[in-house]
This record gives sequence, structure tokens and C-alpha cells, in this order.
Amino acid sequence: MHAPNRRATAVGAAALLLASAAVAAVPSSASAANILTNPGFESGSLSGWSCSGGTGSVVSTPVHGGSKALSGAVTASDNAKCAQTVAVQPNTTYTLSSWVRGNYVYLGVTGGGSTWTPSASDWKQLSVTFTTGATQTSAEVYLNGWFGQGAYYADDVSLDGPGGTPGDTQAPTAPSGLVATATAATQVSLSWGASTDNVGVTGYDVYRNGTLATTVTGTTATVTGLTASTAYTFTVKAHDAAGNTSAASNSLSVSTTSGGGTPSGFKQAAPYLYNGWGNPPSPTTVMNASGIKWFTLAFVLAQNGCNPTWDSQRPLLNGVDQQTINAVRAAGGDVVPSFGGWSGNKLGPNCADATALAGAYQKVIDAYQLKAIDIDIENTDEFENYTVQDRILNALKIVKQKNPGIRTIVTFGTATSGPTADGNRLIEQSKALGADIDVFTIMPFDFGNASTDMYAATVSAANGLKNKLKSVYGWDDATAYSHLGISGMNGLSDNNETTTIANWTAIRDWANTNHIARLAFWSVNRDRGCAGGGLQETCSGIAQNDWQFSTITAGFTG
Repeated sequence: MHAPNRRATAVGAAALLLASAAVAAVPSSASAANILTNPGFESGSLSGWSCSGGTGSVVSTPVHGGSKALSGAVTASDNAKCAQTVAVQPNTTYTLSSWVRGNYVYLGVTGGGSTWTPSASDWKQLSVTFTTGATQTSAEVYLNGWFGQGAYYADDVSLDGPGGTPGDTQAPTAPSGLVATATAATQVSLSWGASTDNVGVTGYDVYRNGTLATTVTGTTATVTGLTASTAYTFTVKAHDAAGNTSAASNSLSVSTTSGGGTPSGFKQAAPYLYNGWGNPPSPTTVMNASGIKWFTLAFVLAQNGCNPTWDSQRPLLNGVDQQTINAVRAAGGDVVPSFGGWSGNKLGPNCADATALAGAYQKVIDAYQLKAIDIDIENTDEFENYTVQDRILNALKIVKQKNPGIRTIVTFGTATSGPTADGNRLIEQSKALGADIDVFTIMPFDFGNASTDMYAATVSAANGLKNKLKSVYGWDDATAYSHLGISGMNGLSDNNETTTIANWTAIRDWANTNHIARLAFWSVNRDRGCAGGGLQETCSGIAQNDWQFSTITAGFTG
């Protein structure tokens, strides 16, 4: 689990508590009725439920009611997520509840609210209320544990409210005005006019030469995996929640260019520097001693709503953070501010929509004339809240449109095998929404086992991310690596894993060999030796020279 030491802010541990889901509309009245299939697992099977990686099973003890319950076998790389999708009615309030036992047990609805308990030695009831959207006809409810925290149990799950009422047979209108907005050797970007529907359009299917190429929720898409100097024909169809499909748009013929399709080559060695705790060192001292040029400056949070400030308390201008930026630039370097982190009052949940969130990002971009921004998306309020995930991605899309040339980075946790379900969803949505993210950076640590081989685990996680990028975007290995970043934790992690000097050197060399885009670590504040000192804010907990991890990172060239 990603613990607060790594991403903590002055806001404190209270920020780890889950916020309740907001009710976004005046709901219709809902008669109380459990609409889940096999809610108490009394069938003796997982009928109606789907559990990740075969981690779910039905047990006879412990149980809360009846004779059966669900057991989720959490591992270091799988949170044992068990989910069920049910038909619901639009604009209606539902209550989801379950009795649970275990450590770090979560209950929620995808794209809606969620709740959790850090510890339940005996049965404890979790409950969350959510309201469906104006066109929503289905909802996925889920239970899961947390990586390396042991098995959890659940019983008597209930989703109270009216069941769905199918019957929509009217198809959307055809998309209009399909055009190509950008053409390269291996990809084509498309745009079209929105369709209309009696209930609501839920997505668009893009066809290449009559074969489905991708499905998106917006009115733009980039089709990748194409061949240079080749002609293709594209059409688009709209669909609604009931599965009705429109007629095809106009047919568009596009030829790819003859270039190599090589990505832009953005490279960045930028360890985190945090002015919020840990006896922040002088950036110029670190630069002169190590040769590092970039720092990732943490963390931009929200204050009084959707207003960006450092740690929700220090002003953007005329404070210690601006002094740090000025000093770094005067020494020939630069910074990339990081928004978010593990805890604190974050902009993603506090800004009302993507436009407002993009405006908050823009304030920081304008304040410092930035070349790049990092969105450190973590925890239940952003990473695991799919409404906020999409808000962040759409905001970054707006930022890219308004700031040509700026680089956008998203940083998130990982399992040893690669992205978790939330990370996979983030990547898939980044493509579906056309967010145009430059670098997907994983944080390969806090796997839950102090004996983890941190070099092997980091390489395994990075290759898992590479393979996911290839699958979603249609890239080859080299292109996928060029959009990949690694952000480690120097010395001891929150789970007492140890990334040694030799480990980090090997990781840096692997990163150079595979030409990835970004290498960072948490944090420069901790890049000082204190062998046997345990987990510290001001040192790494291992024997090392001051700024040794920074020196190694400065050797990253991509």
C-alpha cells in the first residue's frame, strides 16, 4: 500500500479518510429492493460475480448471514476485486452496502462513490449512496482488498433501488463532418460532429477499412498501428446505452505519411523535491554535487475550492517554492510541478468539471511558464474514483490544446506485474478521451513484501506497463518505452523494501538501454545516508553518500 510517508502533506492523515460520494441530481424515488444476483453467495458459487485473477471463492466460514460468504485472496499484485454489473434506472438514487471482515476492505460503484475500512476484525457494515446519471442504465459494484494486506471476506451485499427498465429501440443520428485533424506515418487523428439520441449517446465506434479500430466516448479519436505511405478509409458510428447503433458517418480517405512515426523524444531525469517537510536541501547544492538539472516539485493542492496552492497553504508566487524554481533556473535547470499525491486536499475532486480543473492547471502553468506538468494521481479520491480520473484526463486534453508543446505526465501506483485495474482503466480512458498524455509513470514500490527484489520488481512492472501501452495504443516496443516513466523510492520504502545504490544504478542502466522517457524518485529530501535509521523524511535509511541517488539519476539519458 502506498503509505503517507511518501506522498504526505501538511494537511495530515485525516486526508486519507474517504469522502462520501456527492449526489449530483435530484433523484427519482426508489423502492427498496436488492437487485444484485447472488448477494449472499448462498448458491455456493460466484454466480453473478467476476473476481480478478481467480482470487475470489465462496467459503463456509466465516459468514455473516446464511451459510456462505465471499473470500477475496489478496496478493502482492492483485487486490482481489470482485464485481457485478446490474441494470439500473437513470437519475435514481441507490444504496450499496455489505458486511465485511479484514484489513483495507473497499466497497464501491465504478464511476460513483466508494468507502472502506482500514481494519475489521469482526463483521462490519460498509455503505455508500450514489445517484445514476441522466442516461445511465447499468452500474458496476465492487469489493476489493489492498495489495499485500491479506484476505478479506464479504457477505450479504445489497444494492437497494429499482431495477433497470429496458425498452429503448431508437438509434442515434449518424455522426457528421468526419475529418482528419492530424496525419503521421503510423497514426491518424480524426474529429466529427456529435450525434443525437432520444436518451443519450454513450460512445462512438471508429472503423478502419470496414473493421472496428477503436471505441471512444468523445468526438475525437486517434487510430494507431498504421503503415506508412498507405491509404485508409474511415467511418464512425454512434451507439447508445441500449446498444442501438447509428448509420455510418461520411466516408473519409486518408493516406499516412512516409516518415518513421518516431515519437518526439521527450526525456526527463527529475527526482522529487518537497518543500513541505524533510529538511529540504538547497537545490543548487544538489545540482552542483550531482549534475541533476530537473526537479519534480511537490505538491500543488487545492485551497478554498478549485484554487491551486502549494500544499494547500503556500502561495504560488513570492514564497519558498517560487524561490526554489528561480534558483533552479538560475543554475541552468528547470522544474515540473507535481499536482496531487497520496493525501491532502486535491484539485481533481474539488474542481467542478474538466474545464475548471484545466483552469487551475493553467494558473500554475502561467505563473511559471512551464514546459511540463506531472499529475500524481493516487488514492480513492482520484485514482480509484473514475469520475475524477476522467475529469483529470479531459483537463489535460484541454491543457495540451491551449499550450502547444507542453508535456503532460501522469504518475500512479503499480503491481509487480504492471498496472492494476485502476491503472489499466486510466490508460484505456486516456486513449478513449484523446487526452494525449506524453508519459505514463509508474511508482514501483510498496508492494507489501520487505524482501522484494526491487530491481526485478521494477523491470517487471515497467514491462507490464509497456505491454499495456502497446495493447491500448497499438505501439511497438520502442514507442511504448518512449512514453513510459519510472518513479522509485530511494532506500527504504513504506513497506521496508530496500532499493540499494546498486539496484538504482541497474534500474537507471535498464532505463537507458530501453530508452524510456522519465526517471524520478521520492525524494531528494531523503537522498542522504542514515544506515539503520529506518524510514525517514530526511534520509534514505541505508548507507550512502549524500545526493548519490541524484547523481545516478543524472546519468539517465533515455
